[in-house]
Amino acid sequence: MKVNIYYGGRGLIDDPTIYVMNKMIEVLEELRVEVSKYNLYEDKNSITVLPKTLKEADGIILATNLEWWGIGGYMQQFLDSCWLYGDKEHISKLYMMPIVMSKTYGEREAQLSLVKAWEVLGGISGEGLCAYVADHVEFETNPAYKAIIEKKAEALYRSISQKQKGLPSSYSAINRTVLRNTSIELTPQESEQLSVYVSDDTYVKKQKEDIEELASLFKEMLGSDSKEENFIKEIKDSFNPLQGFSGTFEITLSDENKVLVIDIKDENINCYYGSMENADVLIKTTHEIMESIVKGRTTLQKSFMTGELSAKGNFKLLRNFDSVFQF
Repeated sequence: MKVNIYYGGRGLIDDPTIYVMNKMIEVLEELRVEVSKYNLYEDKNSITVLPKTLKEADGIILATNLEWWGIGGYMQQFLDSCWLYGDKEHISKLYMMPIVMSKTYGEREAQLSLVKAWEVLGGISGEGLCAYVADHVEFETNPAYKAIIEKKAEALYRSISQKQKGLPSSYSAINRTVLRNTSIELTPQESEQLSVYVSDDTYVKKQKEDIEELASLFKEMLGSDSKEENFIKEIKDSFNPLQGFSGTFEITLSDENKVLVIDIKDENINCYYGSMENADVLIKTTHEIMESIVKGRTTLQKSFMTGELSAKGNFKLLRNFDSVFQF
């Protein structure tokens, strides 16, 4: 038989949880149980890979201390990792004993939190051990308390060896119906491999950089498309057809290497990015000047006169541009 102990405290010398764990280990080893202890505060950078250690155990002990509120960050992080990367099929066969030693109010609530979490994961929770400890020296030297701890260890051994069954719990029903994982379904082996990647800071940092780079690239692409669509939309919205006016304008945006084509036939207009052979007016400018024109901050004729854009072709059509488009 093998039992794993996961300690979620900070390892302080006056933490009574350490005394309780040591007594549990003494009793279990006398019963020829192999015990492995994991200090989560020491393994905080690799907590995501610890769920794979559950596969080698017949039962576990979740031990933590209560310093001010709740079960603490390390234990919560471990339970999160069990939910994300643990083998749920194996967890469903694991017996768990919660241990909570408190220096403040709330040890029973913290113990219940561990029981709830383990049952939602699908595991089997046994009778736990919780206590309020005002003076750790008095607690550790009390023979009656020592006897209670030893009996709890023996009870855990019997539960695992006899494979005792528990009554059905609503938490397991919640697990089946409400708490369905919407992420990609992975095999236990794939989940373990993913947990290794997650615990690798270098890998995670590189992935984040790659994602940010892709996001930036797509934003630039979307931003560029947006600018194109805005020009086309504003040109079409500002179109004021003149009777008998037809002509084509080819506007080259030199700084973006793009060509905007405006094709007018009486009351119909076609505007797109591309090219056209034999356009009536060829205009060359920059994106900034074109934006100033369509935003109404200047006119095409004024930009031509100041040299901000160049043009050639039918200058009669060019002079009518500001009348046809009232930005």
